[in-house]
Amino acid sequence: MASLAIEPPSVGQFFETNADALGLELVAGKTGLNRIIREPTVNRPGLALSGFYNYFAPKRVQVFGSAELSYLQSLPTSERKDRLRRFFGCTIPCLVIARRAKLPSGVTEFADRAGIPVFRTPMITMKFINAATIALELDFAPRRSEHGSMVDILGVGTLIRGASGIGKSECVLSLLERGYSLVSDDITRFRAIEGRDLIGASAELTRFHMEVRGIGIINVASIFGVRSIRTEKSLDLVVTLKDWTEMEDVDRHGLQRQFYKILGISVPHVIIPVRTGRDLGRLVEVAALDQKLKSHGTDSANEFNERLIKQMKGK
Repeated sequence: MASLAIEPPSVGQFFETNADALGLELVAGKTGLNRIIREPTVNRPGLALSGFYNYFAPKRVQVFGSAELSYLQSLPTSERKDRLRRFFGCTIPCLVIARRAKLPSGVTEFADRAGIPVFRTPMITMKFINAATIALELDFAPRRSEHGSMVDILGVGTLIRGASGIGKSECVLSLLERGYSLVSDDITRFRAIEGRDLIGASAELTRFHMEVRGIGIINVASIFGVRSIRTEKSLDLVVTLKDWTEMEDVDRHGLQRQFYKILGISVPHVIIPVRTGRDLGRLVEVAALDQKLKSHGTDSANEFNERLIKQMKGK
């Protein structure tokens, strides 16, 4: 069974995943890294610092830019501490100081007392907000695991499904020999981006490895070279391998397009009958290339059907 998991990340997970990309440096409140980020966006709390909390968004990552820092520095010391005391009294997940600016006096004290992590970044405020929002959208994206191996075939992300022993591994090996790239073996983890795109990846433990019956675990990059692996790829096609004897009707023209749903997103789906002597790797390759043509507006089955209809009308 495929599994669905949508869990908001903790501040610690957000930091671990995005520290390098966002240039984050932990400077206070390290005891609060287990705090949960409830909303996938960033908030500038300028109005809150001025005392207006009616529309404050405490579930979001907070950021102090030049405006917030200048305002705090303009306040008398006692008033600044009162504003910070109230701000850190809210259940915010964390605070980020942009431009690697100096922390206003009182921030470290109140952050440590409340257990609210404070980070600094060299990025300017708007650039950080844009980058952090994208990172949070990825962290919050719905996730699902599917039984099947994923291969990148000339830019067409293809998930290969089928019952155990149907020949998925042999099919993938054949595609790797043709110069294509492995994304994941046996289990593929997907995340939905904005309800529109599915990004497939392998579990970190099994990444770049395959299990081949009779041989065991192999390192794909070591055998086929670094070009034979990809860490992730958008999904464009699902191919299901099915025993020929289990199929009541085999599609011979391809006019009726089928789709497979993952996380509510429909993906083109092809069912390929399996029997002795069929080159599954070649068949999956052709299915992927045909899908690439369809994505560019060329549908071979419909074109042939239209030619056939014209010829019949001519007679």
